[in-house]
Amino acid sequence: MSGEDLRVCAPQRTCCNAEMEENFIQRSSRDFEKLMDDTSEELRDAFMTGHKRFDEFFLELLENTERSLNEMFLRTYGKPYLQNAEVFQGLFAELKRYYTGGNVNLEEMLNDFWMRLLERMFQLLNSQYVITEDYLECIGKYMEQLKPFGDVPKKLKSQVTRAFIAARTFVQGLVVGREVANRVSKVNMSSACVSGFTKMLYCSYCQGLFTLKPCNNYCLNVMKGCLANQADLDPEWSKYIDAMLLLTERLEGPFNIESVMEPIDVKISEAIMNMQENSMQLSYQVFQGCGQLEPSGMSRSARGVSDTFSGRFSPYNPEELPTAAAASRLDRLVTDVKEKLKKFRKFWSLLPEAFCQEEHVAAAESTEDDCWNGHDKGRYVPEVLKDGLTNQVNNPEVGVDISRPDTLIRQQIMALKVMTNKLKNAYDGNDIYFQDSNDESSASGSGSGCTETCVTEPDSFITDAPVQEAEKTDEASSASIIQPNLLLLVLTALALKEHWR
Repeated sequence: MSGEDLRVCAPQRTCCNAEMEENFIQRSSRDFEKLMDDTSEELRDAFMTGHKRFDEFFLELLENTERSLNEMFLRTYGKPYLQNAEVFQGLFAELKRYYTGGNVNLEEMLNDFWMRLLERMFQLLNSQYVITEDYLECIGKYMEQLKPFGDVPKKLKSQVTRAFIAARTFVQGLVVGREVANRVSKVNMSSACVSGFTKMLYCSYCQGLFTLKPCNNYCLNVMKGCLANQADLDPEWSKYIDAMLLLTERLEGPFNIESVMEPIDVKISEAIMNMQENSMQLSYQVFQGCGQLEPSGMSRSARGVSDTFSGRFSPYNPEELPTAAAASRLDRLVTDVKEKLKKFRKFWSLLPEAFCQEEHVAAAESTEDDCWNGHDKGRYVPEVLKDGLTNQVNNPEVGVDISRPDTLIRQQIMALKVMTNKLKNAYDGNDIYFQDSNDESSASGSGSGCTETCVTEPDSFITDAPVQEAEKTDEASSASIIQPNLLLLVLTALALKEHWR
């Protein structure tokens, strides 16, 4: 036939009519969608599986750590722990809320935990006195000076904040990668793309060239035109992948949440023991700062505190020691995801090549003279264009409007930029949700902002005790500090010891 009624295939002597051509157009649209789906399946699956595994691991780690702490503290401290268990339950609830996306400032939350623990411990160790809420509030004002738990809170705060920032941000990064991959792999084909793809795959049939495959370079130009917007995603996608890979270094090294969480019960117990061993000096300093307490008329033993801290904390029985295999689970997860991230770094710019390497789509590069060039059997002459929207202005196979970038792709580029910024902050130990607006130069967020190369000033010893009159007659006196007399300190300690006997 003459082919005058054909819209896509060349209007020359042809075996096709308009109905057949329409059939080819519809089939090519389905072929393109399936090709895109098949080619991106591994990418989408990698992010979906990676997110699922990491998320399950982090949540399971939190649950196991809380259960371990509960069992061990119950075994070691008994009833006093049960009476104050909500302090520890609150800590883990807030950690979980932060990890799952809650608006939690980790530093403030951890400071609050230690403050509550100080109040409960002080009440237990001084249960022979009447302790009011106002008095407990006064104690809190001198937390930094007293350092009742030694340096454990400071060290743990740095470790926990950095580890949780890294873990949460990394999982969020996997979610963003998954969502971008899902959305971008659903291509809205332009009419020009449909026509170009149909001509490439099926118009050879109309010439009776049923077995001839499209030339490889011809296929590349068609795909670069159809996937021009996807290729524009590539620069920001590569930066995002690089930022994810950098953060995996932290997950494996100084920000390893597994190595932080597993011994957290031992660390907290060390802090408790430190306060217990220094309780007499601590109580004296508190009495100097907040005033002498009134006796309650009940002895410590009468209040059931005699068995409170009788034994040293033992974290594991020999048979309960975690195995090396269990301890390396995070390492295995990280190693696996790193390999996949590296593999998909240039995914979007290499998509045309991936399409044209499919055996049923295009001929091999070696058969450049024995292929379909869009008009007949023979070599494809036009040069292969570069990637991206702006480079398609003179695409010979697909008409592309370079003045109208795809809105969906622009949105995904912005999402990747935002996520990359979060990942870079997490790499430095910072949480961008809680940047300190009063001290921008510090770049401190809910994380310490300090990497393993940080040098911090050593803690000064407590040489000055806070002083406050019992009646709080002078507001200024509550913040004043005096040097305690050494002899008075010794005599008071002995007197307290006799009293507690």
